[in-house]
Amino acid sequence: MSFAENLRIARKERGISQEGLAELLDVSRQAVSKWEQGIGYPEAEKMIKLSKILNISLDYLMCDESESVPPQKQESNKTGRIMIKSEDGKTMLSCYKVRVLPLFNRVFKCKIDEPQYVLYGIDGTSFWGENLTLLGWYANKESITKEQDGILVALRNGDIYYELKHNVKVKKRLLSIKLDE
Repeated sequence: MSFAENLRIARKERGISQEGLAELLDVSRQAVSKWEQGIGYPEAEKMIKLSKILNISLDYLMCDESESVPPQKQESNKTGRIMIKSEDGKTMLSCYKVRVLPLFNRVFKCKIDEPQYVLYGIDGTSFWGENLTLLGWYANKESITKEQDGILVALRNGDIYYELKHNVKVKKRLLSIKLDE
């Protein structure tokens, strides 16, 4: 197999989209697409980063299959962290913990057209406490529970990347947040 095929197979086995891999490498999705089509190759620095992200050797990426050892899926995510892309697509966060917060309390209840939960990723702590980054909005308890379960499964599988699947789009107004239908 060629570099292009090896890259495509390793990326798919880890459940990373071309767009996700592009963000992790700080390149365009089109660049990853060209590499997978055999049109070009990444720079040496990106090649090394690719090897680390996909947890495969440079030999596997560059060699014919008869000369290389196939990629091994991680038995566990040794870092205890997972990359999660925020709902707006502007942030990739290496989280060691996620926190779910309800958006209502005993006095104020969410309306039907408002999200009920928010998911925050925590990437570290500072003097002021944990560093929280908003990852996604959720319409109900069922959807946030499914998301938490998905993240847990990804961590157990040793995945290094997780893409939100159950979040909802919202419209932000001056004093309110509404579900975007």
